[in-house]
Amino acid sequence: MKSTVRQLVTALGLTFVVAAGAAAAPIPELVTKDGRHALMVDGAPFVMFGGQAQNSSNYPLALDKVWAAIKDANANTLEIPVAWEQIEPTEGKFDFSYVDTLVAQARKNKVRLVLLWFGTWKNTGPSYTPEWVKFNNARFPRMLDQEGKPIYCLSPQGEETLKADKKAFVALMAHIKKIDDVQRTVIMMQVQNEVGTYGYARDYGPKAEAQFNAPVPAEVLKHKKSPVALAATGTWKQVYGDYADEYFHAYSVAKYIGEIAKAGRDVYNLPMYVNNSIRDSLEEPVKPWNKNFASGGPTFDVIDIYKAAAPAIDFAAPDIYSPDSRKFVATLDKFQRPDNALAVPEMSNGADYVRYAYLVLGRGAINFSPFGIDYADYSNFPLGHKATDKTMTAPYGKIFGAFRPMERQWSKWAFEGRTYGVAEGDDRQPQKLALKGWNATISFREWQFGEAQYFKDVKDLPANTEKPNGGVAMAQIADNEFIIVGQHARVKIDSADGKPTMWARVEEGRYDAAGKWIMERNWNGDQTDYGLNLTGNPVVLKVKVGTY
Repeated sequence: MKSTVRQLVTALGLTFVVAAGAAAAPIPELVTKDGRHALMVDGAPFVMFGGQAQNSSNYPLALDKVWAAIKDANANTLEIPVAWEQIEPTEGKFDFSYVDTLVAQARKNKVRLVLLWFGTWKNTGPSYTPEWVKFNNARFPRMLDQEGKPIYCLSPQGEETLKADKKAFVALMAHIKKIDDVQRTVIMMQVQNEVGTYGYARDYGPKAEAQFNAPVPAEVLKHKKSPVALAATGTWKQVYGDYADEYFHAYSVAKYIGEIAKAGRDVYNLPMYVNNSIRDSLEEPVKPWNKNFASGGPTFDVIDIYKAAAPAIDFAAPDIYSPDSRKFVATLDKFQRPDNALAVPEMSNGADYVRYAYLVLGRGAINFSPFGIDYADYSNFPLGHKATDKTMTAPYGKIFGAFRPMERQWSKWAFEGRTYGVAEGDDRQPQKLALKGWNATISFREWQFGEAQYFKDVKDLPANTEKPNGGVAMAQIADNEFIIVGQHARVKIDSADGKPTMWARVEEGRYDAAGKWIMERNWNGDQTDYGLNLTGNPVVLKVKVGTY
């Protein structure tokens, strides 16, 4: 018996020594160069081909249904909530057993984690706060409406609420550091979730009123100019006019979040971001809030205010649940900024959205993660897919499966500004990409052979193109060489200066684990005479073009 105990102790000791002596990977960080951004993981750019689990899948016994879907989606990253109510059900007593299980299983499944902190606000409400917070309005005040009545949302002016949320978040970050300071399984944190308020412009409580009627802070004035010509300094109303309520609420919420993020980063300095339920990206000019989106959230028009009030937050990102192609592109345009990394950390998992993987990844985003990627028996249709099985994950699995073998190469090219992408528009029309020295034309609903004008009497259309679902992502890896991935699309490349152009070589293949290109076959003849025709099964092409 003593021998067995001694052997066990020795084994445990050796395990500890190995773990303690292991070299820690560099901590993940967001870096910026020439207006482009990269999430550095293990010291190199990393793009998240991700999936976000549903809200209630954040418990150990529910995780099997998550990992199965993440595997079928070929995702390299899982986004999943950690709720305040589950780690601190009793004030001051923390339970991180779920976090321990989650991190251990992520390592087993070779998947990275982004943890979503559901604290004071989740979709603007307090539903994920502990019960000792939910029902104690005296200590944890709710916002007041213009008549002085409490509403559903906790107030960003609540000092005790901020103190308690911060304490819980700091405890979480300290625990993540304790268990993950070597492996770096957790690569990023989302702080709160879709904040703001629906139906209410801001808090009208005494503290909020006093701050609203005080001068606008200098850091806000420095970052955010008024859309209308008003006073350069003064109260929020004096400076921002009809925009004042939304802007003040954004500042209040951002400052609250920023304090929590800073306290967490002081303990364990992971990258952190905020997400938001977006406003209409096609509205020009941008009008004052009018009960048409969540006031105070990090919508595109107040990113500057968030950067002023919450410098500990790396970027703001959109959650997209409108399949309209014009709005989708406009949303990306407004969030992709030299000072704001492009990421789509949450998006409908519906079939209409699959095509946008090519657009988002081609535009150099650090994250693309459709929502609801698990097999729990819950569908968020009509916002998402009706199915909760492989029918839902398979389309993403095909696309991610094409990218994953070259995920590190693609991440590097994206950070270098070498990538481009399009998604088939609702108008089904061809699209053009201006490359360096070349122009690409991407068309849709094409047969693989011939040009449409040759067969005007043919009314048939390619299978599975009833709705827009085409897309192409390209990386220009040399002056005249490209990597192309896509589906349901035809690609043609021409010299930008008008010289006659032809394919030099078109190889279908893949990258191996060492980053070496492995050719499967060379396309020529019928396979290239009418452009590069990509079917519903994404392939990776290494293409060289030339002029004569």
